[in-house]
Amino acid sequence: MTVPPAELTDRLRAHGQEHALLGWGSLDTSARAALVRQLEALDLAELATLRERALAPPEAPPEQFEPVPITPAGFTAEEKARGADALGRGEIAALLVAGGQGSRLGALQPKGMFPAGAISGTSLFQIHAEKVLATSRRYGRAAPLLIMTSPATDAPTRAFFAENGNFGLAPGQVTFFQQGTMPAVCPHTGKLLFEAPGKLFLSPNGHGGTLTALADSGSLRALTEQGVKHVSYFQVDNPLVKVFDPGFIGRHIAAESEASSKVVAKTAPDEKVGVLVSANGRGSIIEYTLLPKHLTEEREPTGELRFRAGSPAIHLFSVAFLERVTRTAAGSLPYRAALKAVAHFDPRAGQSVPAPSAKEPNAVKFERFIFDALPHAERWLAVETLRSEEFAPIKNASGADSPETSRAAQIALHTEWLRRAGIDTSGHAVEVSPLFGLDAEHLAEKLRGDKPVKIVEPTVFK
Repeated sequence: MTVPPAELTDRLRAHGQEHALLGWGSLDTSARAALVRQLEALDLAELATLRERALAPPEAPPEQFEPVPITPAGFTAEEKARGADALGRGEIAALLVAGGQGSRLGALQPKGMFPAGAISGTSLFQIHAEKVLATSRRYGRAAPLLIMTSPATDAPTRAFFAENGNFGLAPGQVTFFQQGTMPAVCPHTGKLLFEAPGKLFLSPNGHGGTLTALADSGSLRALTEQGVKHVSYFQVDNPLVKVFDPGFIGRHIAAESEASSKVVAKTAPDEKVGVLVSANGRGSIIEYTLLPKHLTEEREPTGELRFRAGSPAIHLFSVAFLERVTRTAAGSLPYRAALKAVAHFDPRAGQSVPAPSAKEPNAVKFERFIFDALPHAERWLAVETLRSEEFAPIKNASGADSPETSRAAQIALHTEWLRRAGIDTSGHAVEVSPLFGLDAEHLAEKLRGDKPVKIVEPTVFK
């Protein structure tokens, strides 16, 4: 390919993006072909519209929204039995969203490889995979684990699982699929940004890209063929998540819910967490930046925050709902824009441009969010879960939501499980592997009839 396709050249010129072909003569044949594929896949008119929206004032929250009706955290024996029955029939799959890198944690590798175990240093990937394995053993049916990666995390994630024998899961039990990408543009000119000569600056299209990727990869169709009826969705950075919660599953099924979401009580009005609300009768999540300040501070007579249903990104979707959404709504899930400061390559100057300060963003990135699918659900639930039992994400290197706070939460939870089983930890740190105990009840079953356990040092039960 000695010259760019004429049709592509004309289209780029019509949208003011002709700079994308600068340096063409210095690219080899394979680089030229790759650049053409990238450019031909773009909807340049859509990009221009998205940039305009990004620079417009923030959108207002829905006109009519109320605090979401929350069902309590405790589950009945009947709900647990219903969920256990579904797990025993192989009707539940796990969907792990793992497209992010641990850049904020100081490691440019998949975040799932981060050592999260409180004592053992077990990786996030191993913790989640062992929960799937333990559940499969407990209910006598191999539960599918789907892992959504990104272009940056796909190869190392696959390699990590292969090197570790899928952490005990059967090869056919684990499915990897990759989310899509979106180009970044200059906020001032709207021009496409480049990562390197002949290579667009592409970013993952957000966890909302799970839906289209799930369908486009054939994974959603495969779930249907396997008889899976519901998908448990969670993010990689939360080691406390109950991947398969029988009570939650049972309540979801009994209510014939299409989309059920767990919520945690916000710790403070200004906590940086999305809030699940009822908007015009539909479940919806409002970002904390968009909820008016007076509403964030509004309280019930009990003293609780009125809008307190914080979202830990734990959902349960019916496969029928996902099929409907991917057929009719996935393409219309809105892109949300974020202004970022990034290093990039300027083809006009023929040189790299360092990232400016964060106060001077030079790029607009676009993402879709999974929670924008929630309003499409006709029947939905918000189910309370205790933060101490199910939400201790690892997002930051220090401070809130850091490895230190997450490990402390894991130790506290596992200490409580052992206390319920009649074991005094004597103040020593403890960690319970999912293979030894999925929850307090499962752990007590394992320890019942054993000789008295005395803990004299930090201990891992595995």
